[in-house]
Amino acid sequence: MIAKHIPNMICIFRILLVGPVVWLLWHGDFVATLWLIFIAGFSDGLDGYLARRFGWRSRLGGILDPLADKFLMVSLFITLTLVGLIPPWLAALVVGRDLVIVIGGLVYNSSFGAVQPQPTDVSKLNTLLQLALVLVVVSGAGYGWPGQPWVIALGACVMVTTIISGVDYVWRWGRKAYLSGVDAT
Repeated sequence: MIAKHIPNMICIFRILLVGPVVWLLWHGDFVATLWLIFIAGFSDGLDGYLARRFGWRSRLGGILDPLADKFLMVSLFITLTLVGLIPPWLAALVVGRDLVIVIGGLVYNSSFGAVQPQPTDVSKLNTLLQLALVLVVVSGAGYGWPGQPWVIALGACVMVTTIISGVDYVWRWGRKAYLSGVDAT
């Protein structure tokens, strides 16, 4: 194996963790779920560090990394809803935003050219808050800590940043698409 492929392999590993995370969560093993979420988070940081530090970036990695994050977060939100730990409307909002982003990226890619995924600051904040909410909800289910006020506060923050980041993506990429169309005429 060539060293430059290590970040991509780590991303694939993170995608493969989705199944066990969902299975454990579905079966109420919240402690093991937390451990796998931490492993996924660590692997996300590790692959990004290796790609930047050693210049092991690739187009595939640029697609795999956000895809792995989306698979994990969407799966967690859907499963947490199905087991009754987060409200369905919040999962629908999070999943809907991600679907808009993915479908928008595919449309842009087929109509105007390759999409270079670049998360915005508000999107990064949204991802951080989503992860914090998941950790607080799973920790609360497993250990009874930190409690419902944290869940409510983080849930509200996730709702707000999900809406803002979704609108921001639509605005930015819609503007790029419009300007690409104007430039073509």
